[in-house]
Amino acid sequence: MLHTIKYGDSSMVAYLLTEAGGRRNFMVQGVRSARGRGSKLALFQPMFALEFEGLESPRQQLDRFREVRSGLVLQSIPFDVRKSTVALFMAEVLYRLVKESEPNRALFDFVWGSVEALDALHEGTANFHLWFLAHLSRFLGFFPGNDYSPDAWFDYREGLYTPLRPAHESCMSRENARIFHDLIECDVLLLAEIGLNRTQRVEFLNAMLVYYAYHLDAVNAVQSVRILREVF
Repeated sequence: MLHTIKYGDSSMVAYLLTEAGGRRNFMVQGVRSARGRGSKLALFQPMFALEFEGLESPRQQLDRFREVRSGLVLQSIPFDVRKSTVALFMAEVLYRLVKESEPNRALFDFVWGSVEALDALHEGTANFHLWFLAHLSRFLGFFPGNDYSPDAWFDYREGLYTPLRPAHESCMSRENARIFHDLIECDVLLLAEIGLNRTQRVEFLNAMLVYYAYHLDAVNAVQSVRILREVF
């Protein structure tokens, strides 16, 4: 579940990343009414995993649900403000950046697995959004194209680690390049072992957003970044 928009008095449009059809838009009728509020509305939260049967509408841009239910029983994300903040950020990034309506099984599996991992995480939540951005770049087409070497810089333009600082300004500092590498190599359930302080997290997040913006301007519209900076 990526995003919802109010539609009329009792309905809404839901934007989902699906296994079979990439990004899809669904009309959800009556869910915001007094009758529907207690049943389905709770399902449509950022990064909640859903299972559903849909009805395609060839003449319209919006499909409809025949049946919808929870796909994962989340144990911590709905009740942990730090995890729900990360989930909000993940959902908004995907909503802004993923527009394709063709199936992308690798991306879908990564996102589904990320939700499972975030929900199961005991330590390291403060680093999860950074791990997510580092790995999501693989599926968006600008993952680092070579191996990291100690004290390397990272060239945004070339997408490569480089032992010398590039002549242009579009590059990641040596410290942020090292963090980028560490996050790529780290098992998601061991994120607590990457010891970052608040300043390092903010600076690396800013560096990653600059890198993303070099390839995809839409990342500049992600509003939940401000909340992340306050929480972490």
